[in-house]
Amino acid sequence: MRYKLAIFDCDGVLFDSTKANYAYYNQILKFMGKSEMTEDQFSYVHMHTARNALRYLFPHNNDFMKAAEYASTLDYSQFIPLMEIEPGVLETLYTIRSFSVKTAVSTNRSTTMPRLIEEFDLTRWFDLIICAMDVEKPKPDPEGVFKILDYFLEDKNNAIYIGDSKVDEEVACRSGLPLIAYKNKELEAEFHVKHFSEIKDIILGDL
Repeated sequence: MRYKLAIFDCDGVLFDSTKANYAYYNQILKFMGKSEMTEDQFSYVHMHTARNALRYLFPHNNDFMKAAEYASTLDYSQFIPLMEIEPGVLETLYTIRSFSVKTAVSTNRSTTMPRLIEEFDLTRWFDLIICAMDVEKPKPDPEGVFKILDYFLEDKNNAIYIGDSKVDEEVACRSGLPLIAYKNKELEAEFHVKHFSEIKDIILGDL
Protein backbone atom coordinates (compact mmCIF):
# COMPACT_ATOMS: atom_id res chain seq x y z
CA MET A 1 0.00 0.00 0.00
CA ARG A 2 1.43 3.35 -1.06
CA TYR A 3 -0.59 5.78 1.11
CA LYS A 4 -2.35 5.50 4.47
CA LEU A 5 -4.38 8.73 4.29
CA ALA A 6 -6.25 10.23 1.34
CA ILE A 7 -7.46 13.84 1.61
CA PHE A 8 -10.10 14.89 -0.92
CA ASP A 9 -11.35 18.26 -2.08
CA CYS A 10 -15.14 18.36 -2.37
CA ASP A 11 -16.42 20.44 -5.30
CA GLY A 12 -15.06 19.31 -8.64
CA VAL A 13 -13.64 16.12 -7.14
CA LEU A 14 -16.27 14.26 -5.12
CA PHE A 15 -19.12 16.15 -6.72
CA ASP A 16 -19.88 17.89 -9.96
CA SER A 17 -21.45 20.92 -8.30
CA THR A 18 -21.31 23.21 -11.30
CA LYS A 19 -25.08 23.44 -11.78
CA ALA A 20 -25.74 23.83 -8.06
CA ASN A 21 -23.20 26.61 -7.58
CA TYR A 22 -24.36 28.45 -10.68
CA ALA A 23 -27.95 28.32 -9.44
CA TYR A 24 -27.00 29.34 -5.89
CA TYR A 25 -24.94 32.41 -6.76
CA ASN A 26 -27.18 33.44 -9.67
CA GLN A 27 -30.13 33.49 -7.30
CA ILE A 28 -28.23 35.87 -5.03
CA LEU A 29 -27.22 38.00 -8.00
CA LYS A 30 -30.86 38.10 -9.19
CA PHE A 31 -32.00 39.24 -5.74
CA MET A 32 -29.38 41.99 -5.90
CA GLY A 33 -30.54 43.08 -9.36
CA LYS A 34 -27.34 41.91 -11.06
CA SER A 35 -26.69 39.87 -14.19
CA GLU A 36 -25.86 36.18 -14.01
CA MET A 37 -22.26 35.14 -13.41
CA THR A 38 -19.70 35.23 -16.16
CA GLU A 39 -17.34 32.29 -16.66
CA ASP A 40 -14.53 34.19 -14.95
CA GLN A 41 -16.71 34.96 -11.95
CA PHE A 42 -17.76 31.34 -11.67
CA SER A 43 -14.17 30.12 -11.86
CA TYR A 44 -13.42 32.20 -8.77
CA VAL A 45 -16.48 31.45 -6.65
CA HIS A 46 -16.26 27.72 -7.41
CA MET A 47 -12.89 27.50 -5.63
CA HIS A 48 -13.30 29.90 -2.71
CA THR A 49 -15.36 30.20 0.45
CA ALA A 50 -18.88 31.57 0.17
CA ARG A 51 -17.85 34.70 2.05
CA ASN A 52 -14.92 35.37 -0.27
CA ALA A 53 -17.11 34.59 -3.25
CA LEU A 54 -19.66 37.18 -2.18
CA ARG A 55 -16.87 39.69 -1.53
CA TYR A 56 -15.69 39.08 -5.07
CA LEU A 57 -19.16 39.39 -6.62
CA PHE A 58 -20.11 42.42 -4.50
CA PRO A 59 -16.97 44.51 -3.85
CA HIS A 60 -18.90 47.41 -2.31
CA ASN A 61 -19.45 46.79 1.40
CA ASN A 62 -23.15 47.72 1.48
CA ASP A 63 -23.90 45.35 -1.39
CA PHE A 64 -21.82 42.62 0.23
CA MET A 65 -23.66 42.95 3.55
CA LYS A 66 -27.05 42.83 1.86
CA ALA A 67 -26.06 39.84 -0.29
CA ALA A 68 -24.61 37.99 2.70
CA GLU A 69 -27.77 38.59 4.71
CA TYR A 70 -29.91 37.23 1.88
CA ALA A 71 -27.59 34.23 1.40
CA SER A 72 -28.00 33.35 5.08
CA THR A 73 -31.74 32.91 4.48
CA LEU A 74 -31.33 30.54 1.53
CA ASP A 75 -32.08 26.88 2.16
CA TYR A 76 -29.28 25.08 0.34
CA SER A 77 -31.30 21.87 0.17
CA GLN A 78 -33.06 23.26 -2.90
CA PHE A 79 -29.75 23.17 -4.78
CA ILE A 80 -28.60 19.71 -3.68
CA PRO A 81 -30.60 17.87 -6.39
CA LEU A 82 -28.40 19.70 -8.91
CA MET A 83 -25.26 18.09 -7.45
CA GLU A 84 -23.97 14.84 -8.92
CA ILE A 85 -21.49 12.43 -7.34
CA GLU A 86 -18.56 11.90 -9.69
CA PRO A 87 -18.52 8.46 -11.35
CA GLY A 88 -16.56 5.89 -9.38
CA VAL A 89 -16.39 7.85 -6.10
CA LEU A 90 -18.25 5.42 -3.87
CA GLU A 91 -16.59 2.34 -5.38
CA THR A 92 -13.16 3.91 -4.88
CA LEU A 93 -13.86 4.95 -1.31
CA TYR A 94 -15.23 1.52 -0.45
CA THR A 95 -12.15 -0.19 -1.89
CA ILE A 96 -9.46 1.96 -0.31
CA ARG A 97 -11.21 1.94 3.07
CA SER A 98 -11.32 -1.85 2.94
CA PHE A 99 -7.50 -1.65 2.89
CA SER A 100 -7.57 0.51 6.06
CA VAL A 101 -6.81 3.74 4.21
CA LYS A 102 -8.14 6.70 6.21
CA THR A 103 -10.22 9.18 4.22
CA ALA A 104 -10.80 12.88 4.85
CA VAL A 105 -12.24 15.96 3.16
CA SER A 106 -10.75 19.45 3.14
CA THR A 107 -13.14 21.92 1.55
CA ASN A 108 -13.80 25.65 1.34
CA ARG A 109 -17.51 25.05 1.72
CA SER A 110 -18.81 26.57 4.92
CA THR A 111 -22.46 26.81 6.02
CA THR A 112 -23.65 24.59 3.16
CA MET A 113 -21.44 21.65 4.19
CA PRO A 114 -23.55 20.24 7.07
CA ARG A 115 -26.54 19.88 4.74
CA LEU A 116 -24.35 18.17 2.15
CA ILE A 117 -22.95 15.78 4.75
CA GLU A 118 -26.44 14.85 5.86
CA GLU A 119 -27.94 14.49 2.39
CA PHE A 120 -25.18 12.22 1.03
CA ASP A 121 -24.32 10.48 4.33
CA LEU A 122 -20.68 11.54 3.95
CA THR A 123 -19.69 10.49 7.47
CA ARG A 124 -20.17 6.91 6.28
CA TRP A 125 -17.35 7.38 3.78
CA PHE A 126 -15.00 9.82 5.51
CA ASP A 127 -13.26 9.62 8.86
CA LEU A 128 -12.92 13.40 9.11
CA ILE A 129 -14.42 16.37 7.26
CA ILE A 130 -12.85 19.81 7.60
CA CYS A 131 -14.68 22.79 6.07
CA ALA A 132 -14.05 26.53 6.12
CA MET A 133 -15.88 26.88 9.44
CA ASP A 134 -13.35 24.58 11.11
CA VAL A 135 -10.26 26.68 10.33
CA GLU A 136 -9.08 30.24 10.77
CA LYS A 137 -7.56 30.34 7.29
CA PRO A 138 -9.36 28.55 4.44
CA LYS A 139 -7.64 27.13 1.39
CA PRO A 140 -5.23 27.87 -0.24
CA ASP A 141 -3.82 28.02 3.29
CA PRO A 142 -2.93 24.43 4.27
CA GLU A 143 -4.34 24.76 7.81
CA GLY A 144 -7.14 22.29 7.04
CA VAL A 145 -4.71 19.70 5.72
CA PHE A 146 -2.47 20.09 8.76
CA LYS A 147 -5.47 19.66 11.07
CA ILE A 148 -6.26 16.40 9.30
CA LEU A 149 -2.68 15.16 9.58
CA ASP A 150 -2.63 16.06 13.29
CA TYR A 151 -5.96 14.33 13.89
CA PHE A 152 -4.67 11.04 12.49
CA LEU A 153 -1.15 11.56 13.87
CA GLU A 154 -0.02 10.74 10.35
CA ASP A 155 3.26 11.66 8.71
CA LYS A 156 2.75 13.71 5.56
CA ASN A 157 4.84 11.17 3.64
CA ASN A 158 2.01 8.70 4.11
CA ALA A 159 -0.71 11.09 2.89
CA ILE A 160 -1.89 12.28 -0.51
CA TYR A 161 -4.18 15.12 -1.60
CA ILE A 162 -6.74 14.94 -4.40
CA GLY A 163 -7.90 18.20 -5.99
CA ASP A 164 -8.93 19.83 -9.24
CA SER A 165 -8.03 23.52 -9.03
CA LYS A 166 -5.14 25.96 -8.70
CA VAL A 167 -6.21 26.45 -5.09
CA ASP A 168 -5.72 22.72 -4.51
CA GLU A 169 -2.36 22.85 -6.29
CA GLU A 170 -1.22 25.53 -3.84
CA VAL A 171 -2.57 23.63 -0.83
CA ALA A 172 -0.64 20.51 -1.83
CA CYS A 173 2.53 22.50 -2.47
CA ARG A 174 2.38 24.41 0.81
CA SER A 175 1.57 21.31 2.85
CA GLY A 176 4.22 19.16 1.18
CA LEU A 177 1.72 16.54 0.04
CA PRO A 178 1.78 14.91 -3.39
CA LEU A 179 -1.18 15.95 -5.54
CA ILE A 180 -3.49 13.85 -7.65
CA ALA A 181 -4.94 16.32 -10.16
CA TYR A 182 -8.45 15.22 -11.04
CA LYS A 183 -9.54 16.09 -14.59
CA ASN A 184 -7.16 19.05 -14.83
CA LYS A 185 -4.00 18.64 -16.90
CA GLU A 186 -2.99 22.25 -16.25
CA LEU A 187 -2.02 21.62 -12.63
CA GLU A 188 1.47 20.87 -11.36
CA ALA A 189 0.95 17.43 -9.84
CA GLU A 190 2.62 14.09 -9.22
CA PHE A 191 -0.34 12.32 -10.81
CA HIS A 192 -3.02 13.28 -13.34
CA VAL A 193 -6.20 11.20 -13.60
CA LYS A 194 -9.43 11.27 -15.57
CA HIS A 195 -11.40 8.73 -13.53
CA PHE A 196 -11.69 7.77 -9.89
CA SER A 197 -10.59 4.21 -10.55
CA GLU A 198 -7.14 5.63 -11.28
CA ILE A 199 -7.10 7.30 -7.86
CA LYS A 200 -7.72 3.95 -6.22
CA ASP A 201 -4.78 2.40 -8.07
CA ILE A 202 -2.43 5.24 -7.06
CA ILE A 203 -3.39 5.13 -3.39
CA LEU A 204 -3.07 1.35 -3.17
CA GLY A 205 0.23 1.34 -5.01
CA ASP A 206 -0.98 -0.41 -8.17
CA LEU A 207 0.50 2.30 -10.42
